[in-house]
Amino acid sequence: MIQHTRDRRFQPIALGFVFLWFSLGSVAHFLFTDVEAGIIPAYIPFHIWDVYISGLLEMLGALGLLWKKTRHLAGFGLVLLTLAVTPANLYMAMHWVKYPAVSAWILDARLVFQGILLAMIWWSTDASKIFVCA
Repeated sequence: MIQHTRDRRFQPIALGFVFLWFSLGSVAHFLFTDVEAGIIPAYIPFHIWDVYISGLLEMLGALGLLWKKTRHLAGFGLVLLTLAVTPANLYMAMHWVKYPAVSAWILDARLVFQGILLAMIWWSTDASKIFVCA
């Protein structure tokens, strides 16, 4: 139990990283809409709208992290959102030739980072607490 408590001291740092990641990411959706839309696989419709909606959801999720009452739900939502954008990340990694401005190893590393990010969101927001009935 003592070890678990000691490990929690890094939770605010992870939470701050998650907040910055999604805050800045949401802004990118609105500033670089065409670039963001370009990574969405063709089988997913409404690319521009997908970018706007996911940007808005990232912004709402980041803001939800700021209040303890909404943090768990926001964290759970950001986990779902991160999973929802996985097809775009996989598409880029599988079709790296279409993206000459980005090294293939970076696209592969991003998939690994996505797993780390998911764990960081879950842990820093205590997202599992949305399943606890009070």
